[in-house]
Amino acid sequence: MPYAYDLKDLRLFKAVAETRNLSAGAAALSMTASLASYRLKSLEYTAGSPLFVRGPQGMTLTPAGEALARHVDVLIGNLHAMQDEVGSYAQDLHGQVRVLANSSSLHGFVIPSVARFLAANARVNVDIREMDSESIARRIQDSEADIGVFAGSVEDPNLVCELYAMDKLVCVTPPAHPLVQRSRASLKDILDNDFVCRDPGSSNFQFLMEHAQEMGKPVKARVHAHDFAAVMHLVAAGVGVALVPMSVAEPFLRDGRVGAVNLLDHWAVRDLHLVMKREPEQAELVRQFASILMHDPLVVATRSATHWA
Repeated sequence: MPYAYDLKDLRLFKAVAETRNLSAGAAALSMTASLASYRLKSLEYTAGSPLFVRGPQGMTLTPAGEALARHVDVLIGNLHAMQDEVGSYAQDLHGQVRVLANSSSLHGFVIPSVARFLAANARVNVDIREMDSESIARRIQDSEADIGVFAGSVEDPNLVCELYAMDKLVCVTPPAHPLVQRSRASLKDILDNDFVCRDPGSSNFQFLMEHAQEMGKPVKARVHAHDFAAVMHLVAAGVGVALVPMSVAEPFLRDGRVGAVNLLDHWAVRDLHLVMKREPEQAELVRQFASILMHDPLVVATRSATHWA
């Protein structure tokens, strides 16, 4: 089964290892101690081994932690080198690119990546639209967009489909919700709670409904919200729980407005693929922009640190 190491978790691990103190390591990343504790526990669960010995003299690395620390130093160094090299190719780009993305990849990866790129490249414009995963490959085939990012994959001789990122779904809860006491739970158990959902036509809600039906349980949708920001505000207000990408939950977790529960279900970590037409005459801007999306260090970390056990 796949395991995805989050780059922020690895940076936090490095900060705590260097300071030997949870609060100091959290402060170095502008993170609360409670969120840092949650993220370290999640990292240890992913690693399958304790990484720190917690004692009166501070936090010291276990043998597994020392091994991880060596790899983290190499990984972060490589990411910095990669960004410097890839960034040099973007200097002469100009024009417009049309991008389609499903809700999870759009908010968790594509928009942050595009925002960083556009801030440094004034002559490129990007038209980004949200769409369900099932429709994206067909729209690319019909030339309605240049690049698509979606959950799943497609086999078509006329399309190039590459692994883009790993997407981790979590259950977010109000801060005082009973589920917060559990570090992990299955969707089947969580479905007994009231849910805050995306709008019925969103890929996020359709995904939730599909898996709930497989389990023979209904989704107790108390309210539908038009975007993830609204979902998170409603959860923080105590309306219900929600199924969202970890990247969406992080800002709210950071200041303690919500809690989070890792999902035991194997599909909680999903493959996201980037798709574009396989055309010799493909515009250079489209090819280079696809490469920039694929090589964003924050995106690369989600797939390069994934292994199979």
